[in-house]
Amino acid sequence: MAWIALIVAGLFEIVWAFSMKQSDGFTRLWPSLITFVTVILSFGLLAWSMRTLPLGTAYMVWTGIGALGAFVIGVLFLGEAVSAFRLVAAGLIVSGLLMMKLAS
Repeated sequence: MAWIALIVAGLFEIVWAFSMKQSDGFTRLWPSLITFVTVILSFGLLAWSMRTLPLGTAYMVWTGIGALGAFVIGVLFLGEAVSAFRLVAAGLIVSGLLMMKLAS
């Protein structure tokens, strides 16, 4: 159950990163509210998952999901550049997450 909570926490991290970008420096109400709510949910689920998962594993998976998800959202919805180096970096994040899960 801790792993499910951790994955959901990572998904909320993607949402808050995207909504923070959309908030335009917290000058737009709804994206700002979505950011604050999803930050609280993300941190709460991360904290809950850390009750049973090791700190390093939980934090790495949480940030990895967020970083990879923010990269994908940026490319798909914000027109951010895709290059071979960025794709390799994303692949390394995925492989690191898989290795961390296997090591747990």
